Amino acid sequence: MLKRTYALRYVAGQLVKRIFPGAINQPLSPTAALPTVGTLRVMVWNIFKQQRADWLWGLKSYGKDAQLVLLQEAQTTPELVSFAIDNYLATDQVPAFVLPQHPSGVMTLAAAHPVYCCPLREREPLLRLAKSALITVYPLFNDQLLMVVNIHAVNFSLGVDVYSRQLWPIGEQIVNHQGPVIMAGDFNAWNRKRINALYEFASGMALREVNFIDDYRRKAFGRPLDFVFYRDLRVVKSSVLETSASDHNPLLVEFHRS
Repeated sequence: MLKRTYALRYVAGQLVKRIFPGAINQPLSPTAALPTVGTLRVMVWNIFKQQRADWLWGLKSYGKDAQLVLLQEAQTTPELVSFAIDNYLATDQVPAFVLPQHPSGVMTLAAAHPVYCCPLREREPLLRLAKSALITVYPLFNDQLLMVVNIHAVNFSLGVDVYSRQLWPIGEQIVNHQGPVIMAGDFNAWNRKRINALYEFASGMALREVNFIDDYRRKAFGRPLDFVFYRDLRVVKSSVLETSASDHNPLLVEFHRS
């Protein structure tokens, strides 16, 4: 049985906090909104537990000017935590599993404090290791609330029951959210059943897929693993950057209010 799921919140000058599912902060002032009067720049990247030597250079270069950075397989090493608190107002990470020194899981870095945070975990049925997801909500300059879903989907399973089960609690929250939504991450959609389940879920949530003209996304069995879906936003620009800093290539998307 999984231990109680929580997120770790990193903010400069504050002690690390544990945030449990459903924890809601008091609404913040308009000055605390994401700075999105122009475009909202988002980077999505499976960072491969920072195993490559140039991962920090990649974050600094590829994530420059991004108001949201959604990482998967992020280890809370001192170097990554330092980068996060030096460049972003709030960083939330869901420890999917604990490695010898540092927990690893999805991590969302944001240029605003979230008003809502819901960490989720699902155990791999075969390897018995957990994968994580994180739902955060941020105020926008126009008094709307943006829901951001950062997910690392289960990888090894027979059939799609566990895969779909990981999406269900996310769907419950998207359905009840009034406002724009971004759902992105490493979906491990490497076979037809998985990709069909993912597209069926996205369609049911009225989410559209971001397309990439020069598609250099990491693939398995000929299918991309990383996706960005959205609702009530307009895509201004999208790209995939080729890099040796991870076994996945980062996705960059610029959104504008539709």
